[in-house]
Amino acid sequence: MYSIAASSFFNPKLPKNLPFHNPNRPLFAIVRSSSVAQEIDKSSEERTESLGLKGLEFPAIKGAKRVVLVRHGQSTWNAEGRIQGSSDFSVLTSKGESQAETSRQMLIDDSFDICFSSPLRRSKRTAEIIWGAREEEIITDSDMREIDLYSFQGLLKHEGKAKYGESFRQWQIDAPNFIIDGHYPVRELWARAKSCWDKILVHESKSVLVVAHNAVNQALVATAIGLGTEYFRILLQSNCGVSVLDFTPQPEGGTPNICLNRLNQTPGSPVAGGSSAGRKTSKRIVFVCHGVSESDLESSMPYTGNGPLNMLGNIQAQKIAELLLDLKVNTVVSGTKMASVETADTITKVQEAADCLGADCIPRYVETKQIPDLDVESILTQSKKDASGLQNVSSGWLNRLEDDVTTSLWDQSGKSWKHLLYELSKGSDQDNVVIAVGHPALHIAMMGHCLNLTKEWLGSFHLNAGSISVIDFPDGPSGRGVIRCINYTAHLGRWSIPITRSTQADEEY
Repeated sequence: MYSIAASSFFNPKLPKNLPFHNPNRPLFAIVRSSSVAQEIDKSSEERTESLGLKGLEFPAIKGAKRVVLVRHGQSTWNAEGRIQGSSDFSVLTSKGESQAETSRQMLIDDSFDICFSSPLRRSKRTAEIIWGAREEEIITDSDMREIDLYSFQGLLKHEGKAKYGESFRQWQIDAPNFIIDGHYPVRELWARAKSCWDKILVHESKSVLVVAHNAVNQALVATAIGLGTEYFRILLQSNCGVSVLDFTPQPEGGTPNICLNRLNQTPGSPVAGGSSAGRKTSKRIVFVCHGVSESDLESSMPYTGNGPLNMLGNIQAQKIAELLLDLKVNTVVSGTKMASVETADTITKVQEAADCLGADCIPRYVETKQIPDLDVESILTQSKKDASGLQNVSSGWLNRLEDDVTTSLWDQSGKSWKHLLYELSKGSDQDNVVIAVGHPALHIAMMGHCLNLTKEWLGSFHLNAGSISVIDFPDGPSGRGVIRCINYTAHLGRWSIPITRSTQADEEY
């Protein structure tokens, strides 16, 4: 095992002409210093939002590269509710060891070329368990350590609140602008994440495993797809949760195309938990990509036919319904296309039968609705580009559509998103779970609206048929959505999409 030392100073030079930069959103200088943070542009201190990073440059790559991020298993300080930061006093619990072993089994058939790990013991031990008997050495990199929280480290949360008062409150509600001991921890973390990507991408490898921590994995995902520090705590990373990013080279070189293929695929059910980033949540939207239909293989665009579910699609629908039994669903909304309606119907029937264990049972009532705005198939088939075979392409196919098609998709998805928020707002004092069944492209676009992005981000996400994605609303429908997982497929069992694939020389991810 060998190490890469942390860089002592990093100050990214952001291009002046960011293609998707909001002129009303100020830039700031990200500075890493061993003593005190350098002066930050004062305009950024007057706002809670930080820079949207779309347009940052990354090293060119020669071929497709897949990077799999894993957070370490449960640690002793996780179990105690203690603030860890970059301290190294915590080790894996027995549960954490078991979670790492589950991740090892999940990734056992994958052909990784290299493993990068944080040097902290909880992460390094997780990496050793997952890496198993592979012969290649694990590279430890100090830049992959957890967020530096300085005087907060080692405190229980109630101790931090009692000792630091307003400063601790800012850490909880305004982390990007949180300052302690002269440092802006989240801004420093984003700078470190960009430094990590520079090292990962220049490494001569096609498939990379990275084992690190909650906050740093959030920063790695966010910086890769171009999101600023205001997205801290919005893209969840559970213990041993797996996230996958695909990098494909540009024909002319330069920054590669980057797509988030999967976020936070966990060892346990993604819908069983009732909290997001430590906050209880009772309102949730679950995106369900309908199962494969009879007409999908004949369509020139992924999943745009209007046939009934085929045998695989029916299996996918049943597996989805079984997974969602962990939730008490209030409303199932779908488009009007046959595959969406049949998938939604399977979910509803299983939900309504869930509590019926005898002849005198009272079925669980689930409201069902079909909304034409959730149909985008006709929009996608307007594309004049040949998209045949894209069913087997894992990332970024929405980038290939014409601008007028993506504009129509984006506009209609905005209407669909408003429908879902309206459904979620019903019964404001009660739990409310809304299931939305539809086309993967629609769900990608609606996640974009949830994250307050623009249509230029459509190619930054990918969903498979039969997958689920979960958005929690700890502050209610009017608050920010927290992405619990994207493109979760483990419930499909032998019919699921592998987390990674063998990296053959001519394979396109």
